[in-house]
Amino acid sequence: MKNIYCLASAVLALSIASSIGCRGQYATGLPSIPDSTIASASDATLASAQLTVEQAVEDALTGNPEIRAAVRRLSLALSKTTTARTLDDPMLMVRDWDTPIRKPWDLNQAQLMVSLQQTIPGKDKRDLRGKIAVDDLDAARDELESTRQQVAASVREACAALLRNADERKLHNQQAVVLNQALSAVLAEYTTGKAPQVDVLRAQMALTRLSEHMIELDEERDDARALLNELIGRSPDEAVEIVGSYRSSQTLPPIEALKQMAIEHRPELAALRKQITKSSDEGRLARLAMKPDLTVAAGVMLMPTGSISRTAYMAEISMNLPSLNRARHDGEAKLADATTDVAQAELDARTSSVFLEIRQAEIVVQSAQRRGKLYRDTLLPQAEAAFKASTAAYQNNRGEFTNLIDSQNLLLEIRNDTFKALAEEDAGSAQLERAIGVALPNIPSAQSSNDIPNFSIERTSK
Repeated sequence: MKNIYCLASAVLALSIASSIGCRGQYATGLPSIPDSTIASASDATLASAQLTVEQAVEDALTGNPEIRAAVRRLSLALSKTTTARTLDDPMLMVRDWDTPIRKPWDLNQAQLMVSLQQTIPGKDKRDLRGKIAVDDLDAARDELESTRQQVAASVREACAALLRNADERKLHNQQAVVLNQALSAVLAEYTTGKAPQVDVLRAQMALTRLSEHMIELDEERDDARALLNELIGRSPDEAVEIVGSYRSSQTLPPIEALKQMAIEHRPELAALRKQITKSSDEGRLARLAMKPDLTVAAGVMLMPTGSISRTAYMAEISMNLPSLNRARHDGEAKLADATTDVAQAELDARTSSVFLEIRQAEIVVQSAQRRGKLYRDTLLPQAEAAFKASTAAYQNNRGEFTNLIDSQNLLLEIRNDTFKALAEEDAGSAQLERAIGVALPNIPSAQSSNDIPNFSIERTSK
């Protein structure tokens, strides 16, 4: 982009240099900048859906496919909590014994029994199973919140890219108008023999390069649109335009405060803490398995023909003996303890990773803020003053041609870098909020206006 602007600046300055003595003379029927170079942005905008950043985030939170999948997983975890404390299925038993082998069809000589039995674990075991299911539900909630925050941060980054692209298009179109005027002046001078052919060739090449730059801007815009549409849950080829402005610059809290916010609000850290709690509960449940479970059964019996009583009832109480299988239960308890240790180690590692994310995002935001302030308050006024001085000197034949090119190129570069700094601050703020798991506190900081004034050059003819 810098090379394109430099070339356009050279064409403009050459056209001014060739216009000495012929101010206001333009040839009719001269070629101009293609419509696609200037009008494609506005034409596309007319058919675009307009969204603010907040609207785009809201649409993504309701339409994003990943969020919908996380909601389904949360519903699944919720359904498990309703069955975690229930008893196992009862068992129906039909038993036939004392049937003569020589007459297996003679059931009158057999004893028949029909019974139902139910295993009843202790209340503490059932309570722990319910608590583990609730732990899974909390983890699913944290996963949903993590997905929502990640999607929201990605949406804000895509919106910042589209805002920057729109600003670059405005700057591009301003340059296109100036270049169109320059081309007309060069061709007018060339037709009268007062400008060399190389000036016309360079002007035509600048036009081509300017069209190429618009293609690059279209590509960047379409990529950002496709990503934003995917995040919102729409077709990637739908046209969308982000309206509004960049986020207001704000003072960041101290790094220790940001870390504490992450500990309290980052969903992934909360999910790992839930995993530690779940593993601890599973260890307690494994140790409770050493307590026997009772099984009760009741049924009726049909006695053989000739018995004093043809019918009778049966009642039974039994229990398992886990102490005879201690090795298994001890192994399960140790496995749960090891799982708890692993979850704690993962929490420590993830916390360290989150702190790194916070620091990296903080560096991006603070660097973008410093660059933006430097551009707005110092470099941009200096570049504008230098450009005006070089223009005045050139208009009065006291300045060099190259000085005008350099000053104009520097001014365009700083304007473009100002937009870049604003977009980077937006994207960095989105990532910082993602890192801490909560919106940044609103601590506004003073900043200068972001308006980018136009410029024009006229040289006194002699």
